[in-house]
Parts: sequence; C-alpha cells; structure tokens
Amino acid sequence: MALNEISQFKTLLENSRHMLIVFAVGGNGDAVASALALKLWCAEGSRQVDVASSDFRAASNLHFLPGIEEIKPELAHLQKFIIKVDVSKAPIDTLSYDVKDNWLSIYLTPKSGTITKQELRTAQSTFKYDLIITLGAADLNALGNIFFNNTDLFYRTPIINIDSQAGNERYGQVNLVEPTAAAVSEVVARSLQGMEPGRVAGEIATSLLTGLTIATGSFKHARLSPLTLQLASDLVQNGAEREKIVERLYRTRSVASLKLWGQALTHLQTDSALGLVSTTLTRDDFIRSGTTPDDLHGIVDELLSTAPEAKLTLVLYEENNGGQSAKGGPNPPKAGGKINGILAVDKNFDALKLIAQLNPTGTKRQANFVLENMTLKEAEERVKGIIAGGRS
Repeated sequence: MALNEISQFKTLLENSRHMLIVFAVGGNGDAVASALALKLWCAEGSRQVDVASSDFRAASNLHFLPGIEEIKPELAHLQKFIIKVDVSKAPIDTLSYDVKDNWLSIYLTPKSGTITKQELRTAQSTFKYDLIITLGAADLNALGNIFFNNTDLFYRTPIINIDSQAGNERYGQVNLVEPTAAAVSEVVARSLQGMEPGRVAGEIATSLLTGLTIATGSFKHARLSPLTLQLASDLVQNGAEREKIVERLYRTRSVASLKLWGQALTHLQTDSALGLVSTTLTRDDFIRSGTTPDDLHGIVDELLSTAPEAKLTLVLYEENNGGQSAKGGPNPPKAGGKINGILAVDKNFDALKLIAQLNPTGTKRQANFVLENMTLKEAEERVKGIIAGGRS
C-alpha cells in the first residue's frame, strides 16, 4: 500500500470531528468487524464516530464485538433547517408553535414594534459528518438506501474507500483498495499498522481477527496468502482473543440455529452445470426451528465451507409473517409471496452483475435480492434461469 495513501488517510482522520463509517448492504462479519475496529481506533478525544449500514441486523454470534449494538440501520438528522429573525428593532416577548394539517406555524410576539418578512432569513446547516469511510463497497450503490436517500452527503463529503474487491470503482478521495488481500479487515489492519502499529492491539486486534476469520472460513479459503497468516499471527501477539473468537463464532450456536442449519442441509441441491449449491427455507422451517431470518447469518459461509468446489451459493427463504404456519392457521399465507435471496460467488464472478435483472444490493461477492408474488419453487427456477443466462 502506497505511503502517500496512508499519509492522506491519516490526515483526513486527524482533521475529522464527526465521521461516518458505512459498509455495504447485507455486509458480512468481515465488514461488520472492520467497521467496529475502525470505530475503536478513531473514537478518541472529542471526535464522534457513527457506524451505519442499510437495514442492518446484527448476527447473534457477533454480539460479543464492542459497539455492534450502536450500528445504525439508517441515517437521520443530517442537517438542520434554520429560520433566522432579525430582532434588533423588535425584541421577542413570546414564542410558540403548533402543527395543523401537516403545516408548522411559528408565532412570534414582539415586545414592541412589528416583525415583517424582511426580518426573516432561512438557511440550512452543513452536514454533521465531515468524513465518510466506506468498507467493502465496490461502488456507492452497494451502500443501498443510506446512499440513495443521502446522495448530497456522499457527493459533498470526503470519502475514504476501503475494499478488497478487484472491481472497485475507486470513487473515494483516498482509495485503500487491495485486490490481493483476503478480506476488508486485512486492508484495514494494514492501513492502521502503516500509521501506528502499536495501537493495533486489544479490542481492535480482536475485531480485525474476527473479520479475517470469517472472511477466510477459519483460514481455509483459496485467497489466503502467507501475508494474511502473518497478519493473523501479529494480531494474536498484540492481544487478539483467538479463543474467544472461535468460541463465539463456532461453539455457541443455539439449538434453534442448529435446527435451521439442519433444514438448510436437508434442502441442499447441487447443479454441477452451473457450479451452484442452493438451498431453500420455508416459513415452516423457521417456525419449527424457532428461528427468524436473523439466524441465517453464517449459513452462506457454512455452505461455502461445506462445498468448496461450488462457484456459486444460493439461499432462498420465505418471509416468516408473524409465526403463522404455512400449513394452516387463522391467516394462512398466500400461494405466492415475498421471497428473499442471497447469492454468494467466488472471485471469478460478480454477483451483482450475474443477477442484475433482480435489482440486487450488496457486494460483488455477496448480493441480496427480493422477489414478490412467487412461491419458493418459482423463485428458484427464475433465479437459476437468470444465472444460467448470465453464465452463457
């Protein structure tokens, strides 16, 4: 990584008073852990740091990471609308307001004289964030609604773009993009080491090693390099709690989540022509196992580890609408409903391009999408057809 990039990174961090760290929609544990490590690093002195990701829901096995409960699923109150009144000639005696028919009325009563529209001014404050750090987002669209609903913020605020995807569009003022890295957490760790090696320790080191562990399938994936292994060793030497990470990620699965994993394996299918491993989960699968879609976090990684020969991994699941059984109950679900999908791919594919017809969100390695008014079977046939067309 070029020294001038590290220097620019350091300068922007030092000059920031209120920064936003944001990662791609559906961000995996690597992105989550990297964001929290960065927050620990940056949140010092009077500086404020917020972490956000569109519609974020924390996986239960990541709850041990410090600060995860503070990750925002959306952004609010980015600017203030200001109404200014010149009271030099007519000092204010009372102020009141009310809201009626969606109109806000503000009442000003001067002690003497009158207030006219000539004494009124309006203004808008600057954005509360003066720096944005993006993680694992090949382009700004990968940030989902946090970008789409706040485009002015992203176009007017300096961005530090951190990623390990080869197709990253390098949209930041500083681009810390390392396609040879095994994970976003590896890029973050090396960037922080380049500034102040001694501070990559304790909880920061634990968060970064968590990201590396998840991204590499416990250091089993093909993208693993000797440099990655050396980095992991350095993190452990500097206080990363490896045993705690392994315990929380792999040894504390609830009975309910194990039942859900069993259901996923029961429905597992392989399409050798497409290089695809897929599974489907019904509402009943969630009800019988006592789980929710939040418990799906990690299943894709497990499938990748279970079938390393697969190039593509697909998970489709029905929305669990309030616990009603798919087989009956007072309000049985319709024959066709909302189907959620997750497609994960290896480094030779781009998940977002492969299923572009479905308007996916997420990253090039893992995309999320929704299909409406379909059964699971119909959704499966459609997605496989789109994948087959994209691969031909």
